[in-house]
Amino acid sequence: MAEKSFKYVILGGGVAAGYAAREFAKQGVQPGELAIISKEAVAPYERPALSKAYLFPEGAARLPGFHVCVGSGGERLLPEWYKEKGIELILSTEIVKADLPANTLVSAAGETFKYQILIIATGSTVIKLTDFGVQGADAKNIFYLREIDDADKLVESIKAKKNGKAVIVGGGYIGLELGAALKINNLDVSMVYPEPWCMPRLFTSGIAAFYEGYYANKGIKIIKGTVAVGFTSDSNGEVKEVQLKDGRVLEADIVVVGVGGRPLTALFKGQVEEETGGIKTDAFFKTSVPTVYAVGDVATFPLKLYNELRRVEHVDHARKSAEQAVKVPSRGLRRGNQSTNMTTYRTSIPVPLT
Repeated sequence: MAEKSFKYVILGGGVAAGYAAREFAKQGVQPGELAIISKEAVAPYERPALSKAYLFPEGAARLPGFHVCVGSGGERLLPEWYKEKGIELILSTEIVKADLPANTLVSAAGETFKYQILIIATGSTVIKLTDFGVQGADAKNIFYLREIDDADKLVESIKAKKNGKAVIVGGGYIGLELGAALKINNLDVSMVYPEPWCMPRLFTSGIAAFYEGYYANKGIKIIKGTVAVGFTSDSNGEVKEVQLKDGRVLEADIVVVGVGGRPLTALFKGQVEEETGGIKTDAFFKTSVPTVYAVGDVATFPLKLYNELRRVEHVDHARKSAEQAVKVPSRGLRRGNQSTNMTTYRTSIPVPLT
């Protein structure tokens, strides 16, 4: 197949990719210089909508309504916008090999893409119960939510299992949001998580008690201090029951699992320095390879607030780190030992647009 070459390539088509593209346009990227390569079939969109308004029974959000950068109050970047700016959207394309020394990416279809500057914005993949060999975890109607295709499948199941029973496995952001969304759809909802209260990394016990009480008042059953250890299915292969470690068994027509994610860094193993599970960057989000930047979920960067290296999985970080990785540095900016502020990034990253 023919080889394609670009000055800049953004690998990944999520939130970070869209915000980086907008910043490239602001900085004056020329037509044909920039490409976004994504395995998804649609232009970058605000991923948080998938666990919120996308699941509403009425007035549900649908594309093009939540393409980036509408989530931060900016202009909605429709597919036509990229065309107008001369930015090539290479969709439904999975990259299976990255050769960083050769500045080359190879797709599953055998296409080759060359770049001068690469921005890794691959994000995370969900942790699946099948990864741990949980019995029956491959049954039908057990869902994970990361991409729009996942959300579409969940929506269809909600319609098919109207007034049925749903079990949410996990008590973090995704678990709480999905619990609320499924209850709005008139499902009988139970939430299961091993921690003593929901969102323990963020909430105190008192704050968690408020939310748990609110959910309980809405009819959501909360089961704490145990985990799902198995699933049974019916003759059609659809999930029927959730078996808990404490011996309880919950009926289920739908199960949604939200137990965390892993950064998608496998393509770059051994080619770039890593730290605490992510790709190590400096305060400009530049990696140990001078032509490669990493933003969003995959980046482990110096965080000024805590004076340490951290990896942050949050949409606001995805937006801001992506913008940071594209900005032309201010005149006279020192590029020594800088650190990055959690809320507003103090410096800009030298990806020259000349």
